[in-house]
Amino acid sequence: MDEKQRIEQLRKELHEHNYRYYVLNQPVVSDQDFDFMMHELQDLEQKHPEMADPNSPTQRVGSDLNQEFQQVAHKYPMLSLANTYSEQDVKEWYDSVRKGLNGEDFEVCCEMKYDGLSISLTYEDGRLVRAVTRGDGVLGDDVTANVKTIRSIPLVLKPNTELQNVPSYPREFEIRGEILMPWKVFERLNAEREAAEEPLFANPRNAASGTLKSQKSELVASRQLDAYLYYLLGDTLPAEGHYENLAVARSWGFKISEGMRKVKTLQEIFEFIKYWDTERKNLPVATDGIVLKVNSLRQQRALGYTAKSPRWAIAYKFKAERALTRLNEVTYQVGRTGAVTPVANMDPVLLAGTTVKRATLNNEDFIRSFDLHIGDYVYVEKGGEIIPKIVGVDIDQRPIIAQRVQFITHCPECGAKLVRYEGEAAHYCPNDTGCPPQIKGRIEHFISRKAMNIDSLGPETVDEYYRHGLIHNIADLYDIEVQQINGDGSRTKSAVKIVNGIKASTQVPFERVVFALGIRFVGETSARLLARHFKNMDALMSASLQDLQEVEGVGEVIANSVISYFHQPQNIEIIRRLRAYGLQMSLSEEQLQGSSDKLQGKSIVISGVFAHHSRDEYKALIEQHGGKNVGSISGKTSFILAGENMGPSKLQKAEKLGIAIVNEDDFLKMIE
Repeated sequence: MDEKQRIEQLRKELHEHNYRYYVLNQPVVSDQDFDFMMHELQDLEQKHPEMADPNSPTQRVGSDLNQEFQQVAHKYPMLSLANTYSEQDVKEWYDSVRKGLNGEDFEVCCEMKYDGLSISLTYEDGRLVRAVTRGDGVLGDDVTANVKTIRSIPLVLKPNTELQNVPSYPREFEIRGEILMPWKVFERLNAEREAAEEPLFANPRNAASGTLKSQKSELVASRQLDAYLYYLLGDTLPAEGHYENLAVARSWGFKISEGMRKVKTLQEIFEFIKYWDTERKNLPVATDGIVLKVNSLRQQRALGYTAKSPRWAIAYKFKAERALTRLNEVTYQVGRTGAVTPVANMDPVLLAGTTVKRATLNNEDFIRSFDLHIGDYVYVEKGGEIIPKIVGVDIDQRPIIAQRVQFITHCPECGAKLVRYEGEAAHYCPNDTGCPPQIKGRIEHFISRKAMNIDSLGPETVDEYYRHGLIHNIADLYDIEVQQINGDGSRTKSAVKIVNGIKASTQVPFERVVFALGIRFVGETSARLLARHFKNMDALMSASLQDLQEVEGVGEVIANSVISYFHQPQNIEIIRRLRAYGLQMSLSEEQLQGSSDKLQGKSIVISGVFAHHSRDEYKALIEQHGGKNVGSISGKTSFILAGENMGPSKLQKAEKLGIAIVNEDDFLKMIE
């Protein structure tokens, strides 16, 4: 067998192993053997670039290159389903179907309503050619590169000749379903984000959506998304029944829910709902209801559609899940900014597929609103499968000797007296130079991707270096030497990578250096605005309150925080050291030469796909020339920078408000 034949053989075998592992959950080779085969295929494909195939199993790892999403029109509009919340609503829908069919008998396909991101997959000649999000139902984003990293979605279907007693797949067809993040992956991701003090995803749906819309398919691959398919469309489908079509699609290699059931009576529908209202808690992914569909495609066509949804289908939504459990203790966490967050520690209780024993209490005002006492029995809810929250207290079960929860007055980590700034709901520890969580948190923020991007370091490493006295502030990172962190010599390779990663960060642009300092209330956007307004660190450090407030988007709170930061001698010393290590302390010559105030005072919305620059590059150009990027259209919008395939809803709103639409060529002339 020559190498080209071996490539084809490996691709075929790896596609089969992916299907057995991720769809059937019945692997027949070890992970190690799978990896050996994958590495062999990667090596052979590198030797034979003429054998490149966008649907090769090697493409599932994704790319670290940024990509722009193009909008694609759906061949069949993706309509939403009408929602119902009671058995009476279900009965009324069932009766309306019978009436619409003039009393003809009909079957109903009962399915789980998965809580993820809707996706449409198009296959031609058995190969995945396009994956498009729902969008507005008419136009969606082409996310094919990202979807190819999801291993439960087949890139190549089994050849028709290999299937016995199974209808052949059409030359072209579409299958729709839901992209999901499994509970285990969601919990791990949020634990990582919590450790890095990044905002938590509210639920797996948001996490899946945010992941699939990532500009880097490599990140999508690392998030281990899953997919369930539930609707087959095309001109030549194998069967006249929806249920039967999905059964055939399963044999082609698609992941179809095993929980589907075809029923004939209203009572059977209610039994299905009752069963899954409880059993869904054991599923590995989030669900929020049941979908009911008339099974016959002929009857579906007869029933037709309303303006918004099909008459032949309806969604029954489960009630928000709630449980009663005992509040045992309130503990307090200190973040990198010094914000103190109270946390309820409770008896473990099962909610929406996960065991819950902690819930955030937000702040002192939240605690007072419930008059919480230790020993209270509290209602915990996951409305829409969100992060758990306390929604009520059973006062009748309150112990006689229960003590009211009193918000702490001093930092639990360093003992400093807490402060509460005017207009802020949170309490803060002001000891930002001596409070361990704040010190480590600021270092973790400094090395994070959006700041200095020292990806060879992580929270665990920062904690280790801090405990061993290697680092006490962000400037200490640049003093680290290989021999200090290579242990007994067995960690030399990783030590060199860390030191080189720290040195490489000296080339990070000035605006990200400002963000990396971790000045309280100064986020990524305000750091960029400050950097571009003052242009260098010296001007920023010497700016007055009035100077700072002249910057668009910088109010009194941010301005006072900046002044406070640069009035502390230890921070001035850190800046001095960072400057000596070679960090960027001013905008680059290229940025300085290209900046102007031609867009000063203008609020600009970006929409569509562009030919000359990416959306991020246009955002940077707008800010570089004094303009302001805004996300939504309003009466204050100056104009819309529009590329190809601008969303129809935005176009309609712009016309209604009389807002000018500027194409990219005219925009580039505008800023010369």
